[in-house]
Amino acid sequence: MKIVKWILGIVGFLVAVFLIGAVMITPTYKVERSTVINAPAPKVYGLISDPKAWVRWTVWNQREPYMKMAFTGAPAGQGAKWEWEGKDGKGNMEFTAAVYDKSITYRLGFVEMNMVSTGALTLSPQGNATRISWTNEGDVGKNPMMRWFVPFMDKMMGPDFEGGLANLKALAEKS
Repeated sequence: MKIVKWILGIVGFLVAVFLIGAVMITPTYKVERSTVINAPAPKVYGLISDPKAWVRWTVWNQREPYMKMAFTGAPAGQGAKWEWEGKDGKGNMEFTAAVYDKSITYRLGFVEMNMVSTGALTLSPQGNATRISWTNEGDVGKNPMMRWFVPFMDKMMGPDFEGGLANLKALAEKS
């Protein structure tokens, strides 16, 4: 009986540490990456404002080339939407704002995780080149399990952004 009390005490202590730790972790995160593309902003904008063009440069589509995708709404820019379903789950994205040759703002949702984030791809001319910054930010809410992911979001999402930007750079710099 004494060992059962010790085990229950240890389990209770670990649960308390988990919950207290989760409360102390901020629920918000922001991931950002950027690169310079040796191409004019209109060429880069054409590749980021069309959801069907994302298939050509995002690492997600390379990782899972056979995911089911459905495109709705506007063909490009504000109002363009798409949904996907693959081995890693279901999701959706909508371009919520678009400024020609300057930026695309989006809302990104992951169905199974009941998680929504927002992001943007912003273009800044640099001579004959274009700097592109890709950001994504969100709030995981009060879920203690999700809060434990926040400190690792940059390491989880950052490499995908870097790979996507490298692919976008290669695609845009083709003659």
